[in-house]
Amino acid sequence: MRLRPYLVFNGNCAEAFRFYESCLGGKIQMMMTHGESPMAQQTAPDWKDKILHVSLLVGDQVLMGSDAPPQHFEKPQGFSVSFSVTDPAEAERIFHLMAQGGTIRMPIAQTFWAPRFGMLVDRFGIPWMISADHPA
Repeated sequence: MRLRPYLVFNGNCAEAFRFYESCLGGKIQMMMTHGESPMAQQTAPDWKDKILHVSLLVGDQVLMGSDAPPQHFEKPQGFSVSFSVTDPAEAERIFHLMAQGGTIRMPIAQTFWAPRFGMLVDRFGIPWMISADHPA
């Protein structure tokens, strides 16, 4: 069984996933616009370049997403994407990259449960928790 977060954006999914690919060291496996899909003929001209589906491989995990039509988009709330690494310096690096243009909710610092932990909302409105795990 796998859990795979699926993020929904308000028209900027491609930009967000290219940003995540860069920050997280992942690789976009697939990105399809509505205009590239079998339904392209039924797609409004201003929606053809919006993302129908994208998947980003980060390590052995997959993060997925798409753009929602404006009438169906809802601002993300009530969750955070939790991302953890083993190296505290790498957690710091990722946190500061992801925070650019966003809002820091909790600065990254040592906590009683992790060598580094911080919370932010990125510039695309997605909430994140970035941490470094204690060694096993």
